[in-house]
Amino acid sequence: TVCGRSKQQQLRRASSVIGRETGSASCGPPVNTTCRGLVCTEHGDDSGKKEVYDVIISGGGMVGSTMACSLGLDPNLVDKKILLLEAGNKKVMDKVPDVYGTRVSSISPGSATLLSIGAWEHITKMRYKPYKKMQVWDACSDALITFDKENLQDEMAYIVENDVVVAALTKQLDSLSDNVQVKYRSKVVKYTWPMPHQAADSIPWVQVTLASGETLQTKLLIGADGPNSMVRQKLGIPTVKWNYDQSAVVAVLHLSEPTENNVAWQRFLPTGPIAMLPLSDTESSLVWSTSHRLAEELLELDEESFVDAINSAFWSNENQSELIETAGSLFRSTLSTLMPVAGIGPKTRVMFPLGIGHASEYVRHRVALIGDAAHRVHPLAGQGANLGFGDVACLTQLLSQAAFNGKDLGAMQHLLEYETERQRHNLPMMAAIDLMKRLYSTNAAPVVLLRTFGLQATNMLPTLKEQIMAFASK
Repeated sequence: TVCGRSKQQQLRRASSVIGRETGSASCGPPVNTTCRGLVCTEHGDDSGKKEVYDVIISGGGMVGSTMACSLGLDPNLVDKKILLLEAGNKKVMDKVPDVYGTRVSSISPGSATLLSIGAWEHITKMRYKPYKKMQVWDACSDALITFDKENLQDEMAYIVENDVVVAALTKQLDSLSDNVQVKYRSKVVKYTWPMPHQAADSIPWVQVTLASGETLQTKLLIGADGPNSMVRQKLGIPTVKWNYDQSAVVAVLHLSEPTENNVAWQRFLPTGPIAMLPLSDTESSLVWSTSHRLAEELLELDEESFVDAINSAFWSNENQSELIETAGSLFRSTLSTLMPVAGIGPKTRVMFPLGIGHASEYVRHRVALIGDAAHRVHPLAGQGANLGFGDVACLTQLLSQAAFNGKDLGAMQHLLEYETERQRHNLPMMAAIDLMKRLYSTNAAPVVLLRTFGLQATNMLPTLKEQIMAFASK
């Protein structure tokens, strides 16, 4: 399996965990429930009492901020002190900008439920666009698959600008100041890790040193600091990763005429997938994954040529082979609702490299990784943010149960439960996305024939499609 540990590694780690848990009772000071467990002494030394946070979250992006909100609102964690560290400025959005942002996420119904901690209400008051159908087809054969809810009554997912999500979470965090503190413009320069078996003069907690010189302590550090996670790197957690030799070009598109625009479109080209995601009745978001060279060329094109390239990528039949039977009239009738692109938003074209990565371990002693710090995927399935939100929901549930049972939040017992549960979900999803990317990155006739049959067979099996949608909507 991708990024899995061998049985020998698992046995070694299990014996290590047993040793840590056996000796963990003497590792930390007793919790003073009258002062909410915030003031502790280090191994009985009363000379210098220090404030200890129950949880510090490193990274205030979408996933890290959601983690802070989720913990702050959990009824079993209301007596815990939580700190969110964000290196950037506070993102306030008093008024939604006239121009759409280029970075957007597809938020699944499950993730929207998680964000119902209060942030989703703010999002709906700002800006979001639901879509009820997803149309995927192959540029080499016109084989297609349609994902939708029965009678198009329910939304499949929601397209939301990343800046809107963070601004909504920031508003929610402002209302949680009683037990959730946020330090903006707080860059971490050093982590000091506690040893599983404590020596008399060693620290019992994770220490976090900021660029300002301030040193913080926490019983549990949650790394939500992105794909280049400093937390993961400083812990020395092995990561399996590779680049795809592709870049994604993103832009805001203006449609040729207003439409209901409730369909997410994706076409697999030999150079990579191109997707058009609805933002409003007149605008969509472009995510075009292609070779580095072509991506750079697309950025250099004038607006008219760039628009022509987009329309050609969605409509051209030049990659089709006569050996491959096309979907014919069914395909053309389905495609008839796709509006041509008429223009792009001002200064919206940007590109970023694509790759995949997976941490072999999500947890260490008093540390857990979530979101892109633990896993990074290709954007073709729109699951990157949703995998991170799933991490948040799972870890919150386990920490809530630990608090209810009076257990140490940083204990390996429930942290390993989190790792097992999330890897069981994330690895199959990541493997499927990687396989899909590789399967559709060629125009070789045998491969095209194989994937054509696969798409057409899947499209004719409603039960299988429902299972795929159910898995992706969590």
